[in-house]
Amino acid sequence: MPIYVFKCTCGLRFEHLASFDAAAPGCPGCGGATRKIPAGFSLGGQADAGLAKEQMPQTWRGTYNGSREYVTGMRRQWDRRQKLEAKHPELAGDQRPIIAHEGRYHDAPLRAGDPIVGGAAGHGHGHGHGGSAPAPKPPTGTTPPASSE
Repeated sequence: MPIYVFKCTCGLRFEHLASFDAAAPGCPGCGGATRKIPAGFSLGGQADAGLAKEQMPQTWRGTYNGSREYVTGMRRQWDRRQKLEAKHPELAGDQRPIIAHEGRYHDAPLRAGDPIVGGAAGHGHGHGHGGSAPAPKPPTGTTPPASSE
């Protein structure tokens, strides 16, 4: 049996499981007469908002070496995504700039403000040992701590 939408003269709308030829039920709010109204329809499948900014290819190799067809398709998809994000800002992904996206950051890009975890970069004496992002600069107007070297 399908679910039908009914409306009462008092303004209450409700759903009711009924056979096609069954009489309209009374209003659950006031007990008044109701009538069947057209219900919205539903389409099967899933909606896809497209790739977010952080999921877009970040390297030449990620664009199949600049394939014109692939890049054009990605550009169209990105334009649609930006329109959707403008309409629904809650869908926007992380908007911070990407600092590193290759090597160990290939699967999870390093973004501005992210802590550098693991490796030699975070062992405490102010410099890295190659392959890592540079140490953050102190804010203007302050002096950096004295070096112990």
